[in-house]
Amino acid sequence: MTMPIYLDYGATTPLDPAVAAAMEPWGVGGFGNPHSAHLWGYKAKAAVELARAQVATLINAPVESIAFTSGATESNNWALKGLLTAPGQTRRRIVTLATEHSSVLETAHYLASIGAQLTIVPVRSNGLVDLGDLERALGEDVALVSVMAVNNEIGVVQDLAAISTLVHAVGAVFHVDAAQGFGKVPIGVEAMGIDLMSITAHKIYGPKGVGALYRRPFTVIAPLLHGGGQEDGRSGTLPTALIAGLGEAARIAGERMAADHAHALMLRDRLLAALTVQSQINGDLQRRWPGNLNLSFPGVFVPLLQHLPGLAISSGSACAALTGRPSHVLTALGLPDVTAKASLRLGFGRFTTTDEIDAAATLLNAAVRQKLAEMD
Repeated sequence: MTMPIYLDYGATTPLDPAVAAAMEPWGVGGFGNPHSAHLWGYKAKAAVELARAQVATLINAPVESIAFTSGATESNNWALKGLLTAPGQTRRRIVTLATEHSSVLETAHYLASIGAQLTIVPVRSNGLVDLGDLERALGEDVALVSVMAVNNEIGVVQDLAAISTLVHAVGAVFHVDAAQGFGKVPIGVEAMGIDLMSITAHKIYGPKGVGALYRRPFTVIAPLLHGGGQEDGRSGTLPTALIAGLGEAARIAGERMAADHAHALMLRDRLLAALTVQSQINGDLQRRWPGNLNLSFPGVFVPLLQHLPGLAISSGSACAALTGRPSHVLTALGLPDVTAKASLRLGFGRFTTTDEIDAAATLLNAAVRQKLAEMD
């Protein structure tokens, strides 16, 4: 069986061989618990602390502000639940955007079900929030504002620094879901005024099952997992190999960020130039991570995925791939349900080749033409 061309980097990226090499010593030989007070534990702890420093360096944060988690979903849950249930927290309102990841929206809805207030701000047709709309939604009752750095479905990049200014003007805490932005676009937590930030490894060529939460010093959040108190409130034995992989992926991302961006931009422009069928790009084309391309095809109102067996792509978030519902991100942009269901998300990056992009364009052109002919 011929393997399809992998263009689903938004769902997960391939593991970088250098990351795999950094993880290898901590699987069998370096099995020690990093919390143990003996040689095996000390060695594992040193690997964990190296990774903590590598993650902190990439976002220009103090080393002690990084707490490891199982990934961005846990980090998002911890940020929202931890802030709203923190000792002394009197504010009860959460503000977020209609295009946020389900791990933010569902957590916010859960908190609303137990007494919090929730305000969901719409976005413009290009996927970017109108800062005036956001400002009008804010007030001194807001505890936390959560905004994604780079949207997972349409790739748009929100103006985090400007949003932070609005958030802090009303004394609220600013949380950023940076699962798709960490290691891809420059994010300096101090310069951008970010108080809490969620990251994950498997979007930047690292392993699945590990991430982190950045917490600005003196930002108080309650523990999400109770137990031994590791990670300053996030209890549980740390997975040394996974954390070492996250650290190495962060280090490489810092070195390759400009090159990876240029490569993704070249691939995107090459694909768009090779498309001979009419297409519509969903989301702003300028304020965007170029490794994400979300496309609709005018006149095509049936899902195309089943007609593209040669491509490993998606129609939206991998988390919602089996629901059968239209993407909430695309409907928030104003797309009709039928168009949203027929849209495609293509993701590419460090290991994607120009030959793969050329072949993908050929397959897309043929599939769209076939569907248009069938619908005549």
